[in-house]
Amino acid sequence: MALRTGTAPARSVHPTIAVLERHLTLYRRLWQASVFSSFVLPVLFLLSIGIGVGGYVGRVQGVDYLSWIVPGVLASTAFQIAVGESTYSVLGDFKWVRAYHAMRATPVGPADMVRGHLLYLVFRVMIAVMAFLVVVVFFGGLHSPWALVTPLVCALLTVSVAAPVMAFAATIDHDSYFSLLFRFVVIPSTLFAGVFFPVEQLTAVLRPLAYASPLWHAVELCRAATLSTAPAWPVPVHAGYLLAWAAAGLFLAVRAFRRKLED
Repeated sequence: MALRTGTAPARSVHPTIAVLERHLTLYRRLWQASVFSSFVLPVLFLLSIGIGVGGYVGRVQGVDYLSWIVPGVLASTAFQIAVGESTYSVLGDFKWVRAYHAMRATPVGPADMVRGHLLYLVFRVMIAVMAFLVVVVFFGGLHSPWALVTPLVCALLTVSVAAPVMAFAATIDHDSYFSLLFRFVVIPSTLFAGVFFPVEQLTAVLRPLAYASPLWHAVELCRAATLSTAPAWPVPVHAGYLLAWAAAGLFLAVRAFRRKLED
């Protein structure tokens, strides 16, 4: 349905795209705040850990530590953006800004709100990942043309992580719960999901926790792509696991948004 301004009909926009445009408009005004965390910090981390610490570590699984850690930093960057942009911003749009309530008074529905936000996060992650890949090329950290598929892996990881976090953010009323999320989920996942060292070095008791993390599956796929090696599990299993998280998270997020807006 076309909206009208005066006598001239306005351009008809799908509600999901309208939500995406809203997030992009906000990002255009505030993008400077994300430059360090999304672009500069991963590069500095790569240099300090990959080259600095890598000089002491040597080779891991037959490759230099810089090349081995690149896919881990790549996937963890997407992971951090997905979680960070699905917590306070979602709670804020419900509790403080009440942007979602304003959207509900328009043809925009809960599913459009969730999909639009996820599309925005995919956009954010794709830009950060591609910028990171360009930098890595100059350090010789990519060993296969399959590295070009890593942005797609990171996009899938973004949805599989952001969707359930959005569902969680829509069910709480205080931001103190996010400290628990970061302390007991985000930090352990980053440390023990194969980003910095092989999961095989963990004890047998802790390995299943690493395998349960979507980040580990994305790291394995990215590492297989950048190094042209076989992942720990078959590629369809890794991808299917991420798709299952994405589908379940999307369902839970839409249901949580709908219930929150009906309160």
